[in-house]
Amino acid sequence: MNRKEIWSWCFYDFGNSAFTTLVITFIYSTYFTKAIAANEIDGTYLWSQAIAITAVVVALLSPLLGAVADQGGYRKIFLALATYICIGTTALLFFPQKGEVLFALALVVIANVAFELGGVFYNAYLPEIVTREKIGRISGYGWGFGYLGGLLAMLLAMVGFVSPDVPWFGLNPETGAHIRGTNFVVAIWFFIFTLPAILFLKNKKKETKLIIGHLVLNSFRQIKETFHDIKIYKNTIRFLVSRLIYNDGLVTIFAFGAIYASGTFGFTFNEIMMFGIVLNIAAGLGAFLMGFIDDIIGGKLTIQISLIGLMLAVIIAVFANSKFLFWVSGIVVGLFAGPNQSASRSLMGRLTPPTKINEFYGFFAFSGKLTSFLGPMLLGIFTKYFASQRFGVAIVFIFFFVGFLLLRGVHEQEPVSV
Repeated sequence: MNRKEIWSWCFYDFGNSAFTTLVITFIYSTYFTKAIAANEIDGTYLWSQAIAITAVVVALLSPLLGAVADQGGYRKIFLALATYICIGTTALLFFPQKGEVLFALALVVIANVAFELGGVFYNAYLPEIVTREKIGRISGYGWGFGYLGGLLAMLLAMVGFVSPDVPWFGLNPETGAHIRGTNFVVAIWFFIFTLPAILFLKNKKKETKLIIGHLVLNSFRQIKETFHDIKIYKNTIRFLVSRLIYNDGLVTIFAFGAIYASGTFGFTFNEIMMFGIVLNIAAGLGAFLMGFIDDIIGGKLTIQISLIGLMLAVIIAVFANSKFLFWVSGIVVGLFAGPNQSASRSLMGRLTPPTKINEFYGFFAFSGKLTSFLGPMLLGIFTKYFASQRFGVAIVFIFFFVGFLLLRGVHEQEPVSV
C-alpha cells in the first residue's frame, strides 16, 4: 500500500464533506426553506424536488461515465472536472436572495450532481490503493476523516459567519449575507483539501487513446456486456438492489434533517450548527471504529447492524415530543450513518471485478441514485398533503426496513468474477 496515495484519498473525503455538511444537510438547505422560499412547507417541497432531480441525473450519467473512464483511462480527469464544477457552483450560491428560488435550486442541482459524480471516480480508487483484507478500515478512515472535515468546516462557519454579531468581512446579517457567505467557506475548503488527491492519486493510463465517438460507443458496449452477463455478477447485483433502497433513506435524512429540526422543533441556526457538530462527531467515531469491525465481521453484517440503528433513530425522531428526544435520534443517526456508508463502499470493493472498477462504482452510484428521488419526493408530498413534516419523515423507516430484508440474500464471501 502506498501511504501517500491513501492519505491523499482520505483528504478528498476531508475536503468534500464540507459540501454535504454545510450546503445539503445543515446550513444552506435550512436557509433556503426559511429565507429564499415563500414558506417552510413550500420550501421543503421545492428542496425535495431539487434533490430528486439530482438523483435522476446522477443515476443516468454515472454508469456511462464510469465505463468511459474504464475505456479511456480518464478517471482522474473526470474526478478533477467534477470537483471543480462543484466548487465553482457552490461559491455562486452566495448570490441568490429571497424569492430567487429557481436560481438557487439550479445551482444546487448542478453542484450536487458534480459532487456525486466526483464520488464515483473517488470511490473507484479504493480497491486499487488498499488490499482486500484492509479495505474496510481504510474506507472507515475515509468516512471518519470526512466527518472530521465536515465538523471543522462547520465550526469555522459558525465562529466566523453564523454566530458573531459582526460576521467576518462585514457581511450583513439583515440580508442573510452571513449565512450565504458560508458557501465561500465550503468552496475554499473543498478546493484546498482535495488538491492532494488531484495531484498524487495515480491514473491508470491506456496504451491506446480512442477518439470520443469510439470511446462512448465502446463504453455503451461495455455496459451492454455487463448487463448481458448479469448472471455472473448476480451477487453484486443483489447488493446494489438492496443499497438502491436503503440509501434512499440516508439521502432523505441528510437532505431534510436540519429542515425537520427547524420546522418541527424550532431549531435556530445556532442550534442547527451545534446539532450538525454533534452529529459529525458521532458519525466520524462510528465510521472509524466500525471500519475495524467491518474487516472482522464483514461489510454485510456491519450494514445490517447500522440499518437496525437507523430504523430505531427514525422511530424516535417521528414520535419525539421534545428537543431532547430529537437530539437522541440525531446522535443515533450519526453513530450508524457513517458505518453504513463506509461498509457499503468497502463491500462494493470486495464484490467488484478488477477489470471493471470504474464501471461498477458507476453502478454503485447508480444504485444510490436510481430511486433516491423517491425518498425526498415522498417526504415532500406527505409533508405538503398532511401539512406536517412528521408524516414525511416517517417514510424513511420503510426504505431502511426493505433494504435490510433485501440485503439478507447477499453472500459476501462469494468469489468475484474477472
